[in-house]
Amino acid sequence: MPQVQPYLMFNGRCQEAVDYYCKTLGAEVEMLMRVKDAPEPVPGMTPDKVMHACLKFGNTSVMASDCAGDELPRYQGFSLAFTAADDADARRRFEALADGGQVQMPLAKTFFASSFGVVADRFGVSWMIVTEKA
Repeated sequence: MPQVQPYLMFNGRCQEAVDYYCKTLGAEVEMLMRVKDAPEPVPGMTPDKVMHACLKFGNTSVMASDCAGDELPRYQGFSLAFTAADDADARRRFEALADGGQVQMPLAKTFFASSFGVVADRFGVSWMIVTEKA
């Protein structure tokens, strides 16, 4: 069955991002491979950088890596949506992502959700935090 999975590039901050998402969103590291573990050298990347990681958020996978170039990644035109267990969980996760990030739409009750907000985290990744109405 075909799948579409987000793949985020972190320009040298992938390990920091992995640790951050495990702490703030409860992600689990399913796989993490460093450049030094590759069977062949990877041009433009130092040995301790993350070549490939896979994070599990419930039954969803998000992949990540350090990119080889000097250009900072720009996450534009999309958001990752995170469904929280309840409004208190949504508030906690939203505030954690907002720490060092930028609130794009404050967390609030909407016609379609008991909590909904949009925040770009400290890495520039946009997250929609939502608690579905009961």
